[in-house]
Amino acid sequence: MNKPPIWYWIVSVLALFWNGAGVMAYLARAFVTDEMIAQLPTDQQAEYLIEYPTWYTAAFALAVFCGFLGCIALLIRKKWAHVLFIISALGAITQHVYLFATVDMTGVTIIMPIMVIVVCIFLIWFAKLAIKKQWVN
Repeated sequence: MNKPPIWYWIVSVLALFWNGAGVMAYLARAFVTDEMIAQLPTDQQAEYLIEYPTWYTAAFALAVFCGFLGCIALLIRKKWAHVLFIISALGAITQHVYLFATVDMTGVTIIMPIMVIVVCIFLIWFAKLAIKKQWVN
């Protein structure tokens, strides 16, 4: 196994923070109470009142938790990070295709979903590169 360059560690830690934010967003959505929703501005309350299908929530959970575990796998230099990132990307793509099809997203609101998918694809590539360069085993 080769020693990874410093930028490998930087990318891996930044990816961990990114996916950690995704986990926090999932947990906030999963455990929000009616009282918490009532304290939000009216435009944000509407987001929490939408009933999403169970499979959507499952895709969201797979996306964020597999992404987070994939980042941990990168940090402990395990090649199964690649598989976790593929599962994460499939979950994120499923989730966001549903959003694109059912929610009117224009302007700035479409940037984050696209960014999520781009980061997922990047992390798949990054893990594959780490395997090729033998930075992980």
